[in-house]
Amino acid sequence: MSDTRTDEGYPTAEELGRVFLIGIGGVGMSGLARLLLSRGIPTSGSELREWPTLAGLRALGGVIHDTHSAANLDDVDTVVYSTAIPADHVELAEARRRGLRVLHRSEALASAMVGRHGIAVAGTQGKTTTTSMTTLVLQHCGLDPSFVIGGEISEAGSNAHHGSGEYFVIEADESDRSFLRYRPRVAIVTNVRADHLNTYGDLAGLQDGFAEFCRGITPDGFLVACADDEGSRQLADRMRAEGRTVYTYGESADATLRLVDLTSSAAGVRYTAERDGVKLGEVRLPSPGRHLGLNSAAALLTALSLEQPFDRIAEALAEFPGVRRRFEHKGTADGVRVYDEYAYHPVSMTAALSTLREVTADGRLIVVFQPLRLYRTRELQAEIAEALALADEAIVMEVFSPGETRAPGEGGRVLTDAVDLPAEAKVFVPSWSDVADEVLRRARPGDLVVTMGAPPISMMGDELLAALTDRGAAG
Repeated sequence: MSDTRTDEGYPTAEELGRVFLIGIGGVGMSGLARLLLSRGIPTSGSELREWPTLAGLRALGGVIHDTHSAANLDDVDTVVYSTAIPADHVELAEARRRGLRVLHRSEALASAMVGRHGIAVAGTQGKTTTTSMTTLVLQHCGLDPSFVIGGEISEAGSNAHHGSGEYFVIEADESDRSFLRYRPRVAIVTNVRADHLNTYGDLAGLQDGFAEFCRGITPDGFLVACADDEGSRQLADRMRAEGRTVYTYGESADATLRLVDLTSSAAGVRYTAERDGVKLGEVRLPSPGRHLGLNSAAALLTALSLEQPFDRIAEALAEFPGVRRRFEHKGTADGVRVYDEYAYHPVSMTAALSTLREVTADGRLIVVFQPLRLYRTRELQAEIAEALALADEAIVMEVFSPGETRAPGEGGRVLTDAVDLPAEAKVFVPSWSDVADEVLRRARPGDLVVTMGAPPISMMGDELLAALTDRGAAG
């Protein structure tokens, strides 16, 4: 992968001409498509599944093909692909055969950012929520930023927007090194923890990748890093030693922005914000989760460093509606609350399940988990199993691992066996169609069920609610 940076050789979005996105329905691709369409750029794409995002793209004038075919590229100037698309994909191979401009999604996004001040949010966990909070804060301050996010802000109902302001907020993905293509004015790093080792080899390689990302910050820019996370703290120290401007946040006594008396309950998160020892005021979030407090502090410190007023920032955070698939309450049926949560890394899983514990009250917490990627499940199996044991009962599905081959002795069954729960409190359910029956067998009024993990499971919540509703109606 080349280390080309924003504003260094990329065409503008308008210069891309007619753009075609392979797999346009995914969260990342659909956000880029929405942004391009909002800028009046003819945009089409292919998608085999009818994702919820597609209706909105069609309403904006997007053309969606329900097959992958070379003919889809007629009258196209630029083809955009993601890391998930194999080199021999019919549309990608045809684009190269025709000599069309071919860009990775991150390169197309870098083109869209040309001429704006980029704010790039990176980290092994917390990117989407922190990106969403930062966007909402800047909107509330009247800056109208453009943004592309890996999830949808619940209130906005969108994962992308073409704003009139000078700032452009993005979620920067480290998993495939694509975040090295950006040259932001502001980089936010929520944490640096062992993940994506199939790409980086080991933790040291991942740390070097984050350092390279931060070296892309423009000369007038700065890094915002979490002082409470050891990997992020080490990164901050490393960048300071290189003479770069660094601000930190956290409960740590030496953080630039310190969270004092941080508490989390079913009523939400509360803390007092202090900057350089000076009390700024109280911050309130409507949702529980100590990790959300840290995410909000990243957004708060970023906006303060861009000379935005504390009161306006705090007002925005107090109204933060959450992000879809992050602690998302899907509904209640037959006395059972159903939530959906994106977490699949053990650190995020632990934070999410601990937060759900705060709202479970007297009921039991039942997790339906679909692991994401064989390499992650294999390398972090003990840690994932430890996180799942925070629930009262665990229903584990087979690993979602497109493009990977499962070897003997790995996968969902082995993970289930590793969970430290009584035998009757854990079960491996490889078939999607059997999960609802298993939930009905286990869940009773007062319980909380959370679907957690790989993207396909986001569609499970509605099925569980329908099955619980039918059970309630049957008496």
